[in-house]
Amino acid sequence: MPTPGRSSRRRYQAFVAAYRQGRLDVPEESGSGGDGARDDVGPQAPAGADGKRAARRAALREYLRWLRPHRAAVGAFVLLALAIAGLQMVEPLFMRHIVDRVLLAPGVPPGERVARLNTAGALFLALVVASNLLGALKDHRQRLLTLRVMLALRRALYDQLLHLPLPRLWEKKTGGLLSRLTGDVDTTTGLLQLAIVSPAIAVVRLAIAVAILTALNWRLALTAVAIIPGIMAISFIAARRIRPIYRTMRKDAELIDGRVGETFAGIRIVRAFRREGLELLEYLRGRHTLIRKELFAQRRELVLWTSWGLIMGAVNVVIVWYGGALQLRGGASIGDIMAFQWYTFLLLNPVWTLVNSFSELQRSLAATERVFEVLGMARDKPDAPDATDAPAVVREVALDGVGFAYVAGRPVLQDVTVTVPGGSVVALVGRSGAGKTTVTDLVARFHDPTAGAVRVNGTDIRRFRLRSYRGLLALVQQDTFLFDGSVRDNIAYADPLATDAEVEAAARQANAHEFIARLPEGYATTVGERGVKLSGGQQQRLAIARAFLARPQILILDEATSNLDTESEQLIQEAMTSLLAGRTTFVIAHRLSTVRRADLILVLDAGRVVERGTHEALMAAGGTYAAMVRRQAAQAEEEAAVIG
Repeated sequence: MPTPGRSSRRRYQAFVAAYRQGRLDVPEESGSGGDGARDDVGPQAPAGADGKRAARRAALREYLRWLRPHRAAVGAFVLLALAIAGLQMVEPLFMRHIVDRVLLAPGVPPGERVARLNTAGALFLALVVASNLLGALKDHRQRLLTLRVMLALRRALYDQLLHLPLPRLWEKKTGGLLSRLTGDVDTTTGLLQLAIVSPAIAVVRLAIAVAILTALNWRLALTAVAIIPGIMAISFIAARRIRPIYRTMRKDAELIDGRVGETFAGIRIVRAFRREGLELLEYLRGRHTLIRKELFAQRRELVLWTSWGLIMGAVNVVIVWYGGALQLRGGASIGDIMAFQWYTFLLLNPVWTLVNSFSELQRSLAATERVFEVLGMARDKPDAPDATDAPAVVREVALDGVGFAYVAGRPVLQDVTVTVPGGSVVALVGRSGAGKTTVTDLVARFHDPTAGAVRVNGTDIRRFRLRSYRGLLALVQQDTFLFDGSVRDNIAYADPLATDAEVEAAARQANAHEFIARLPEGYATTVGERGVKLSGGQQQRLAIARAFLARPQILILDEATSNLDTESEQLIQEAMTSLLAGRTTFVIAHRLSTVRRADLILVLDAGRVVERGTHEALMAAGGTYAAMVRRQAAQAEEEAAVIG
């Protein structure tokens, strides 16, 4: 939300000042992004402007490439649009014919006049019906084509987002990702109409109208055409001045809506610190500012539309006035004047279409650029050409001199070497930031080492097909993530083809079946967004059931039993004992009492393994691990004494 704490009046005054200084009149960059992009203010360097134009030309070429599979539909659509434009251009000629050759024709008997009127009227009606039927067919074909392209783009974009590297996704806000899938794709699919069809049809209509007007009466044609440059100049200037206002309004609306989402996501904090009133005030300030900006834009639009109305009215008056003078001198007929009035409307409508198309085209190109920017990004860990499937059984997991850095020159892990026999339990302990989660992320291949290698059965895991390798894994985190679906859906997320019996068996192994059976609808009970309808222990047991159903060879437990009450922890520990059996398991734990039975304990500090061994061996060594255990034991005794 812009400038928290400032009143809507002061925000609006700052906006008006920026508008009058021309700091809003820049090419649209952010559109409906919401992922960190912004509307830059101030002039841009020519090189940057040239680069942006080149990028948008590239985006347009890419969009046209996407249209190639639909070229037959595009061709039919364009032909229909041209046919409709041609039919509409003929309509005023029918009216001219009926007025001059039927109604006002001298010396025609009444009976023949009626026959001519019926014939011309029937043909005129057939023309109007044909034009409208073709228009309906064109609209249907356009909508069908738009939906097909939209679906193809959304499918490709969603698939691309699902496979982008994690650091790329972390750079973007959730709202930005959603806006690219919705608003940007919607805007992009209008590019066919805005960039190709509308301008082409408008130019054709304009050319036909000018040609027919000139053929009918060049003097009246000159009068009508003379206003086009002025109208286009006024429209372009007005559109250029109004468009930045709506850009800032969209950006403000995104920020307001984002703050609303944050408020309700953290509603407990809002209420705990009694911030309801301030959150409401800030929301109203933002919305009030938007209303002020909307009225500001509407006042300028009113000037534009009033100018258009005045020009249209003035042109009609001039045509009737000047045409009447010509008619009195025998230089024009009544039908000419009426046809000219109709053609003037048909002449000005393409002018407005061209102006509006140019304005909307910039927005569509910006959205198109954002869509194809994502589609052009490199995917996360593409499979090597000679990649193979991962082994069915894991006999050994080894970290061989592994190093990793999120940012070059700032290593998070350094020279981590360890060999874990299949079926063993490895505990990773150490202070926060020591590199424990990074080790498990490398084992899960969420990242690749910047030095060394992670090997399974002696083979670098980068040699395996990623999807095949991930099939060996299951993950249970401290912050359990559940989807807003049923209990069954959340357990079966690990295996969508699992039967009800298999889902129930996994729940029983996780000590979850008993509480599930007590839920209002059992396994069909909806858990709510992120599982809010369940307790922390219940959420964790569903996550363990999900891991059971995955039947993994490698299991990663990230603080899976922390922050739970004693009863829940006991039930989960019992489930863990069964879950760990026969699986190569990596356990991250701050509470050291939970890792005493691990086959191997690795103590990490500043990205290095400083100690390794069993609990007994490390306690006997009296090093870092022993000091951590004694410190936690003393802390537990102090807490027990306070509670007692």
